[in-house]
Amino acid sequence: MFDNRIKIGITQGDTNGIGWEVILKTFINPMVTELCTPVIYGNRKAAEHYMSLVEITEELQPLKFYYCTSAEQARYGAVNFVEVGDKELKIEPGKATTEAAKAAMAALEMAAEELNNGTIAAVVTAPISKESMNEAGFGFTGHTEFMAANLEGEPMMIMCSERLRVGLVTIHIPVAEVSSNITKEKILTSLATLRQSLKEDFGIVEPRIAVLALNPHAGEGGMLGTEEQEIIKPAIVEAFEQGTLAFGPFPADGLF
Repeated sequence: MFDNRIKIGITQGDTNGIGWEVILKTFINPMVTELCTPVIYGNRKAAEHYMSLVEITEELQPLKFYYCTSAEQARYGAVNFVEVGDKELKIEPGKATTEAAKAAMAALEMAAEELNNGTIAAVVTAPISKESMNEAGFGFTGHTEFMAANLEGEPMMIMCSERLRVGLVTIHIPVAEVSSNITKEKILTSLATLRQSLKEDFGIVEPRIAVLALNPHAGEGGMLGTEEQEIIKPAIVEAFEQGTLAFGPFPADGLF
């Protein structure tokens, strides 16, 4: 259970996308504010527009925000709202526009600033259109790279379910470039990062990490590729010698 003093930033994402619908339907449930103190960064006009589209029932009542200029002023037990960006933003659901992308950028930049100064503890991001963001001059291939640049860290993308936590060695690059971007050093760094996250964020005392192969059938002894023999296996051996319970490489299709 989260302490309700923890402030979690939520960025609106693309204002013409699905972000606001997800945000509104999430926070209409008052139980959410018992888990954390949410701080939404976004456009007030967009929020009101999408709120008008939500079908109101006994269970789904209009969401009331507490408006503030910073998460520092956020109230416990309330759905807090920090307004950012163009107040006269044109809302065009389903349409990719640079204006919507700029609104997403404004929310993300404000959230990153407050995360950096410790005003909020974490950030949850609603979806963006990478194509629109690129046209608007975002300069990053996704949220992950943006956060890494702003927090001065090495990012790791982790996909989570109740049964699996999957850490990625490469992020947001063309498939044709994956092989050349896999190195022993990157695998060792990724294993160390994943191990630390599994222990600190997921409460696993000492995680056992399965390292997946790049090629079908883990390369079949070099017949279907040599990355497993030349790069991946040596990294696993070294990581294990350093205390990480890493095993593999396992064929990815078989493991999943």
